[in-house]
Amino acid sequence: MPTEKLLVANRSEIAIRIMRAATELGLRTVAIYAEEDKLALHRFKADESYRVGAGLGPVKAYLDIDGIIAIAKKCGATLIHPGYGFLSENPDFAEACAAAGLTFVGPSPDVMKSLGNKVAARNMAVEADVPVVPATGPLPEGSDDWDRMAEEVGYPLMLKASWGGGGRGMRVIEDASQLHDQARAGRREAEAAFGNGEVYLEKLIRKARHIEVQILGDSHGNLVHLFERDCTVQRRNQKVVERAPAPDMDAETRAAICEAALRLVRHAGYCGAGTVEFLLDAETGKFYFIEVNPRVQVEHTVTEEVTGIDIVRAQIQIARGGHIGVESETGVPAQADIALHGHALQCRVTTEDPQNNFTPDYGRITAYRGATGFGIRLDGGTAYSGAVITRYFDSLLEKVTAWAATPEEAVRRMDRALREFRIRGVSTNIAFLENVINHPDFVSGNITTRFIDTTPSLFDFPKRRDRATRLLAFIADVSVNGNPEVEGRPLPPSHAVTPVPPASTGKAPDGTKQLLDQLGPEGFRDWMLTQERVLITDTTMRDGHQSLLATRMRSHDMVTVSEAYAEHLSQLFSVECWGGATFDVALRFLKEDSWDRLADLRERMPNVMLQMLLRASNAVGYTNYPDNAVDLFVKQAAETGIDVFRVFDSLNWAENMKVAMESVLKTDRLCEAAICYTGDLGHADRPKYQLDYYVGLARELKSAGAHIIGIKDMAGLCRPAQIRTLVKAIKDETGLPIHYHTHDTSGIAAATVLAACEAGADAVDAAMDSFSGLTSQPNLGSIITALGDTPRDTGIDPAVIRRFSDYWEDVRTQYAAFEPDLRAGASEVYLHEMPGGQFTNLKEQARSMGLAERWHEVAKMYAAVNMMFGDIVKVTPSSKVVGDMALYMVSSGLTPEDVQDPKTEINFPQSVIGLLRGDLGQPPGGWPPALQAKALKGEKPRNDRPGKHLDPVDFNAIRETIKGHGERPVNENDVCSAVMYPKVFADYEDHRREFGRVDRLPTPVFFYGMEPGGEISVDIDPGKALNIRMMAIGEPDDHGAREVFFELNGQPRVVRVNDKSVASTAVVNEKADMANTAHIPAPMPGMIATIAAKEGETVKAGELLMTLEAMKMETSITAPQAGTVTRLPVSAGAQVDAKDLLAVVE
Repeated sequence: MPTEKLLVANRSEIAIRIMRAATELGLRTVAIYAEEDKLALHRFKADESYRVGAGLGPVKAYLDIDGIIAIAKKCGATLIHPGYGFLSENPDFAEACAAAGLTFVGPSPDVMKSLGNKVAARNMAVEADVPVVPATGPLPEGSDDWDRMAEEVGYPLMLKASWGGGGRGMRVIEDASQLHDQARAGRREAEAAFGNGEVYLEKLIRKARHIEVQILGDSHGNLVHLFERDCTVQRRNQKVVERAPAPDMDAETRAAICEAALRLVRHAGYCGAGTVEFLLDAETGKFYFIEVNPRVQVEHTVTEEVTGIDIVRAQIQIARGGHIGVESETGVPAQADIALHGHALQCRVTTEDPQNNFTPDYGRITAYRGATGFGIRLDGGTAYSGAVITRYFDSLLEKVTAWAATPEEAVRRMDRALREFRIRGVSTNIAFLENVINHPDFVSGNITTRFIDTTPSLFDFPKRRDRATRLLAFIADVSVNGNPEVEGRPLPPSHAVTPVPPASTGKAPDGTKQLLDQLGPEGFRDWMLTQERVLITDTTMRDGHQSLLATRMRSHDMVTVSEAYAEHLSQLFSVECWGGATFDVALRFLKEDSWDRLADLRERMPNVMLQMLLRASNAVGYTNYPDNAVDLFVKQAAETGIDVFRVFDSLNWAENMKVAMESVLKTDRLCEAAICYTGDLGHADRPKYQLDYYVGLARELKSAGAHIIGIKDMAGLCRPAQIRTLVKAIKDETGLPIHYHTHDTSGIAAATVLAACEAGADAVDAAMDSFSGLTSQPNLGSIITALGDTPRDTGIDPAVIRRFSDYWEDVRTQYAAFEPDLRAGASEVYLHEMPGGQFTNLKEQARSMGLAERWHEVAKMYAAVNMMFGDIVKVTPSSKVVGDMALYMVSSGLTPEDVQDPKTEINFPQSVIGLLRGDLGQPPGGWPPALQAKALKGEKPRNDRPGKHLDPVDFNAIRETIKGHGERPVNENDVCSAVMYPKVFADYEDHRREFGRVDRLPTPVFFYGMEPGGEISVDIDPGKALNIRMMAIGEPDDHGAREVFFELNGQPRVVRVNDKSVASTAVVNEKADMANTAHIPAPMPGMIATIAAKEGETVKAGELLMTLEAMKMETSITAPQAGTVTRLPVSAGAQVDAKDLLAVVE
């Protein structure tokens, strides 16, 4: 005898569920699928599958009764199971099956008509003495009687579809004004979902629990119930979470409601599986019949788990003539033998976005990891890595059912399972489900059907981090398109190896951090003065790389070695690792958060003081900030991990430093007030900066509360004899510890450091050997070796330094792209007096502007600009302004005489205008009056502290503007970043939202991506690592996109990336006619930041037309003469080259 075939007239999850039961019964299975569903998993789970409803569209295809019957006849199927939804409650389908000689797995057409139609079912409930909610009959086609029918029942009302469930067609109608619109909308929805638009009105019970009873009946008159389910948790009248049995239901109510269900279906002569639904009034305890669903329900799984009865198997066997009570036939025992065992709940995992009004999401599932384990059951459809979720069908992805002995344990098990899921590529409601099942009211069962609507806290959940997917997207993008930061630059050598830090065991002997905590800042100051040994600050993690590698060192390389520092270098005074240019460069170019860097270093280096460079009222920016902004920044830096604040002002103006110093003093951390060295001590041709100047400044800083006086020789100008004089004089005058910082640009800085130690300096800065010399600090290993021959031995083992230097040497090879083109020290520094960090950063700016070959011109111009400004202290940000002007003058072919000539129109860079206006403060002797007047063009300069004129920052307003940045909670560190660099921080947060924390990636991968076959391990949390292997990069498609293939923790992942070299077309800007005075050319390469003028507008000479941004410099483009703006061929955001046409003014 040939094997029977069962055709499933449905799709996805329920189709697969039915096929599994049929297969266990020895039946062959047949699937149908719409054209739009041809990749759905249910099609491939069946023994045979056939397309249905050609040309009808995705939903109507599954409603094609004639087509389904034809497929069944053609393939030889004898049974048809409708599942739920679609045609499952359509008596016409059941009749068509019977007419074709096919066994319909479900009730008879007559029963379906009487119970499947909600109005007929209600009438039958009245006949069977089952309580009902007041309701109307079916609403007639014409709307004339709708108002009367509604008034007879009384508002508020619930509109329901007569021929289907799942919430389709359901509407809450509060009053008569909503009736007609809502009724028509419900009709249309019911027609689309069930092929029948009949609806009716029912009295709305607001505080209700939704209870349903599972029943089974056979063709021999046997009927049983499988107890109740609680389906109260609903959204838009669709069930979200279901439980069995109902929590806190007393035995009397349970018995009464189950008996009422049996009474109704017995009256109807029911055969098959069905559900009788009730509303349980939470206030009175009374229950009312709602409807019968003459089919298997989505939530049948929870009943199966607590009764041990396979409902779908029973359905099929009943349709084949099996007896209830004969377990060998149907698997269903007699009523007396059906008992509850434990508790179960089901969650419906959907591809809906709870944060976007549960809008269904569509696309490819890029990664799928399900949940398994004891007590967990999954019933899913097309849910696997690579599956495509289409927009045509229900958003259900998986049904997760948890069973346990108690309700509480079942909730905990479900919570565990939900947290185990990893679904990427589409949004899901998993986080929302976690909130629902963990809510105290849900756990206790004290909820109504309005639980979700009245509990907004259910929507308070962090967006999934999805860290692996984001990192893969970044790696793929860089692998295909490259990183613009290294474009056109030298590559690391082929022999470059992965840096390996000195071995560490996790020990962290007490160091200066513990001493500061014990003694406090004043006690620590006194302790420093008692030390014979020279205290050492290692600058490798900040000024070392800022001076050599354009500040491009990434957190990954610092954090990797920090535990080894804690164990082997606990004798250090401090590690300078933060502040200065590292703050914004990290955000701008390295796409990482400096606050994360600081927190990570503090966590791994708990015993050595961490030091930062604080630009006084400029904080870590390039302009003055309001006092409260500086105060918050200092507070957050101290809380996050900074112990030593080196405070300086770029013009040595103590007035500017005092606000920042006061902020530091409030934190109980060390305040090191730094004096910036410039000029030529002891030489009369530089009279501004002689010994009385420095001693007087030190005296003023001591009175402001400094614990330590820093001598910050940022250009390395101070020679040995000069530093001896300076250290001794300042220490004798103030009695404070002296901390000396210099740069080795001249090549003799080590001699100056040793001379400072001889003169009584208490602490000195140096960089690890492989990061020392040139524009960086002098050699740490050599200095401690030399001091080892003196009474001032540092106590640090040179062999330990060499081990760390080996690590840093390997690190440095990864940054070949940023190596300065320097071969040796240069006495030229005594000419241009350029700070070490500014030296390499200015070279980088010159390179980006096409001036790399004219570097010596830039250096000479830097010195000329300094004297033109009146011989000022040059350290960031003042040094940057001098550099901006030098670059502008060289690129524009201007001389100092041109700039100072009153007849020559000069488009001063914005930073220069701000400097001469007094935005950064006042230099000794003030600004050159003529130059100041020319740059300000009549604007009045300020002569007092700039911060006094700045309104306090409204931090609440800032918090509002950055809320949701990076899809993460906003903290006070973020507020500080947004205050300092609003646009840069916003851009960084956009990058972080798209790609995650890329500072976790190894440096070669960040800059150069991966090659096929390459493999890396990425630590994203303690004890949590991603193993990433790149498999291949595909060819570009018609849209210029490539597929990049990875293995993530052994699982295949595919990332699509737009290949910019394929998709983009070069745009050539129009060049200015240099002979045409109406043409305004771009003075340098850059980006158009803003457009101020409009075509057709009349402008005056010198009026602002637009601003041009290049690197960190912004230049105003002004009208050279009065006239009309006849053309503006560029737009904001456009990239331009030098001499590109920006505007025409005639």
